[in-house]
Amino acid sequence: MQAFLKGPSSISTKPPAAKEKGAAGAAGSSGEGKKLKPIPWVEKYRPKNVDEVAFQDEVVAVLKKSLEGADLPNLLFYGPPGTGKTSTILAAARELYGPELFRQRVLELNASDERGIQVIREKVKAFAQLTASGSRSDGKVCPPFKIVILDEADSMTSAAQAALRRTMEKESKTTRFCLICNYISRIIEPLTSRCSKFRFKPLSDKIQQQRLLDVSEKEHVKISSEAVLYLVKVSEGDLRKAITFLQSATRLMGGKEITEKIVTEIAGVIPKETTDELLSVCQSGSFEKLETLAKNLINEGYAVAQLVNQLHDTVVESEDYSDKQKSVIVEKLAEVDKCLADGADEYLQLMSLCALVMQQLTQNT
Repeated sequence: MQAFLKGPSSISTKPPAAKEKGAAGAAGSSGEGKKLKPIPWVEKYRPKNVDEVAFQDEVVAVLKKSLEGADLPNLLFYGPPGTGKTSTILAAARELYGPELFRQRVLELNASDERGIQVIREKVKAFAQLTASGSRSDGKVCPPFKIVILDEADSMTSAAQAALRRTMEKESKTTRFCLICNYISRIIEPLTSRCSKFRFKPLSDKIQQQRLLDVSEKEHVKISSEAVLYLVKVSEGDLRKAITFLQSATRLMGGKEITEKIVTEIAGVIPKETTDELLSVCQSGSFEKLETLAKNLINEGYAVAQLVNQLHDTVVESEDYSDKQKSVIVEKLAEVDKCLADGADEYLQLMSLCALVMQQLTQNT
């Protein structure tokens, strides 16, 4: 009986394994053939060439001229996040080298990689010292140099930056460097003087709207014009953030139309009614109401840092407050923002802020 039970199981377990392997292999090969890998829209719609880069006309003009002559200076790109700094240099490198040579000729190091003084001395120096031929398989002009891209260069230590400056000078015949950062003030002077500096501006509302509408059309997303305008407003010139919000909203709605309310939910923005209610409670002078509202805000999961940003705009643009009231409130907002960045308790900071706002709004009444 035991042998009978063992027999079929031992016989039946091996062939299906082989079948499964074959099926898995077939599935793998068909998957590889189709290449239908789901990737984030930010990567999917990243510019493939320099002409597709939006709004950064001066940079694009210089790079296009450089690409024509297959020559390039050392570059320093700086500006806010999501304005196309990394996309621009990667697109330029792809045009220069083509898909075949791109991997051999470009070394990209990001903030997530180890980029201390030792890496600059060893890895970057070793890559920079390699010689490169000036030929491409498709016959196009190819420059006889390689490109080293140092993304988030402002997070490199001063020692690593200092080690880099000599390498930039010595290997100028075979290597070009492109430093990318948000804050140019954090790059040491000897490096900035060796590079052509380009400031990437926050994208204009019109350009962002156009890009978002293009992505919506290609992905068959239904979105109201008010929602597009609001997406542009909450992303503050950061196209990457806007496209990410659009993708999140699309997944949330599952084919239904995306409205302004959905964008507010996705972006974590505090509704205007809530901020208006907070200011009106402060004006009423009732500390009990204020305490209840503050607790509700925290329980709803709203970020106090986000509230600080929104209150700042509301207070500065408002005509209901005197200049003195505005200056005192804004100074407190700055103080609260610093405390939150240092890891202070959100509820206590919110109460401290609201108490001061209440004092300012009720002392003259």
